[in-house]
Amino acid sequence: MRAKLVAVFFAGFACGLVFLAGLIWETGRSRTANAAVAPSPAVFQTQPAQAPKGPAQPQPETTLPDRLMIPVQGVHAADLRDNFADIRGGHRHEALDIMAPRGTPVLAAGEGIVVKLFLSKPGGLTVYQFDDTRTFCFYYAHLDRYAQGLKEGALLRQGDVLGYVGSTGDASPEAPHLHFAIFKLGPERHWWQGTAIDPYSYLAGK
Repeated sequence: MRAKLVAVFFAGFACGLVFLAGLIWETGRSRTANAAVAPSPAVFQTQPAQAPKGPAQPQPETTLPDRLMIPVQGVHAADLRDNFADIRGGHRHEALDIMAPRGTPVLAAGEGIVVKLFLSKPGGLTVYQFDDTRTFCFYYAHLDRYAQGLKEGALLRQGDVLGYVGSTGDASPEAPHLHFAIFKLGPERHWWQGTAIDPYSYLAGK
């Protein structure tokens, strides 16, 4: 009888162990399954870093070098003298005086439209010509006379005769010359207004 009770006890104990083991196994499998289907943390895709943009590249500015010719027939670069910064009448000259005999043809320094024929006390007979980009104005002064047929709105090709060297205006009759100026036009493109540029630096190498 005692042996029978011991057998029953151990049989019950063994069943309990088997039940407990089964319970533990089921719990572990459930956790594994839940972990498998649990949503993963959100992953935010970041765009690759872009290289910082440098400063905006300036647009190439219209320039005059290698586009102009000496505007007096027969005058060479060696004949020119830079007098842009000379003081004349209490102010800077801001032009190039090109000495030549009276009546020497004055040539268009570049291509562009005649925007104004003007008679002034200081400049005498003058011509204002915009270059073909309408960025710069060429100013020819102290002319003895205009070329035949010259008028406002006329297109001058580089080298076309527009007038003749003289001494009109406040130039000395004993020293006929062409007063030649270049200025960069403002946004309004006024023929009488702009920023003076030294012509010598553009013509001396011609």
